[in-house]
Amino acid sequence: MSTTTVTSKEKAFSEVIRERRSVRAYDPNFTISKEEMTELLGEAILAPSSSNLQPWRFLVIDDQQMKEKLLPIAWNQQQVVEASAVIAVLGDLESYKLADKIYTRAFEAGYMPEDTKNAFVERTVKTYGSLPKDIATRIVSTDGGLISMQLMLAAKARGYDTVPMGGYDAVKFAEAFGIGERYVPIMLIAIGKAAKPGHPTVRLTVDEVASWNEFTN
Repeated sequence: MSTTTVTSKEKAFSEVIRERRSVRAYDPNFTISKEEMTELLGEAILAPSSSNLQPWRFLVIDDQQMKEKLLPIAWNQQQVVEASAVIAVLGDLESYKLADKIYTRAFEAGYMPEDTKNAFVERTVKTYGSLPKDIATRIVSTDGGLISMQLMLAAKARGYDTVPMGGYDAVKFAEAFGIGERYVPIMLIAIGKAAKPGHPTVRLTVDEVASWNEFTN
């Protein structure tokens, strides 16, 4: 396909990434059903992850009382109580404990022979189970960033708006919502229907951020 030919599907994706903005004012009367939220998360979890361990875990906060509970922890950002939901993205530091389940399903689907599955499980559990906490945290944070972006784009494709939020007290959040030490709070994502559009922003050009073969920035 030539560089000047763009399929309708590619054009639709191009529109999604260009129209997505961080929205902080939401229609408080608009709700997203649990069924559609489940479908949305189902699209998000197709994101890639280290060794396919899928360390992301979600806490979907859509009950108004629970959003009110979250509000002071998130420094009173109004989108917390106005959005349809706030999705807490967490990273599981012990996701390697699900390696057998994941690779067994891959074997049963015909994606790998059984001996390969067994070798993958043994190597994965040994490797990830012995990682220092700081390295394990970096890995699940990277994977958490991948799925968070996929979630926001999937939401925009469905006509919803989002804003990623790093501005909250992660320690108080974990305490208030019963998040154990096994899980790393990565970010909060407010989702719903915009009451006001997000502010337009500018970007550095590709030439200002990219180098080819030798890093020159």
